[in-house]
Order: sequence, then C-alpha cells, then structure tokens
Amino acid sequence: MLPTFKYHPNPIETGAIKESDAICECCSEGRGYIYTASIYSSEEVEAICPWCIADGSAAEKFDGSFSDDYPLIDDGIAPEIIDVVTKRTPGFSSWQQEVWLSCCNDACEFHGDASISDVKEMTLDVFQAAFEDRSLTVDFLSEFKRHYAPGGNPAIYKWICGQCGSVRYYADFT
Repeated sequence: MLPTFKYHPNPIETGAIKESDAICECCSEGRGYIYTASIYSSEEVEAICPWCIADGSAAEKFDGSFSDDYPLIDDGIAPEIIDVVTKRTPGFSSWQQEVWLSCCNDACEFHGDASISDVKEMTLDVFQAAFEDRSLTVDFLSEFKRHYAPGGNPAIYKWICGQCGSVRYYADFT
C-alpha cells in the first residue's frame, strides 16, 4: 500500500507516481512504484520511491525539495506545513515553475489537471483568477472551453482546500 499524502491525495491519478521496477536511489529498494516529477537538488536523481518522499529521507539525502516553497511562504503558510509540502509530498510536472496554492492558512490538496467538466463549469471570475489575469474576456473563456484538454497547454490544475472545501484552479503554460 502506498503512503498517504495529505496535500497530494491521488498521486497515481495525477501521474506523479507510477508503477515501476526501478530501484530507489535513496533506500536502494525496488518497491514497485517510482516518483515521476522533479526533485530540485544539486544532484541528478533519477528514481525515488514514494516511501522515501513520505518519510522525508529523499529530501534529506539529496538536500532537495519536490516543489517551490516561495508561493506558500508568500501566502504566510506556517513553516511546518511548507516543510510537509516541499519535502514530504510528491510534486507535479508543470510547464513553468509549479505554484502550490493555499487557502484558510493551509496548503491546498493538489488534484491534477482540471477535467473538461471542471473547465466547462468555470465562471469568468474563476477563470481570470486561475490565469491571474482580470483582462480575459467571456469570449476568450468560451473559446478556451471549446479547446481545453487535460494535460495540454495551457494546463489548468485543480486544488481543493482541506479546511473549507473550496475548489481553486491555477493555469500554467509555455
């Protein structure tokens, strides 16, 4: 059974963890799963198992992190929460530097790419907030909804607040 990640509850669904017979470079074991996104480290690391992420040993061994702490620091999130997100939680692949969202003085849960139905239900305000651009128009949103595909460019990532349950989105593109 995979470890549980509070802030990334479905890492197999999001593609951050996949089945693999690779040997973890941290614990030297083959556990059947491997992390697929980046570890930010001065060392070149190819294979890390989810257990070494969950217990913090991979971040410690490689003096690395799995996501950027700046967005959470900027939002005033407590250092112990930032540590869990950046050093004990699988990150995710994005077009640019990933941005981990927060709400209610806590990091949000990452739920991967927004679904087509998520995007179809977006209001203009939600869409503008995701892109951090209040100049986007209803016409642009309508066109975007027609062509959006999960995993595409631009990407829209879905986040859920573990405190209040609100759903938030963040857009990323090349």
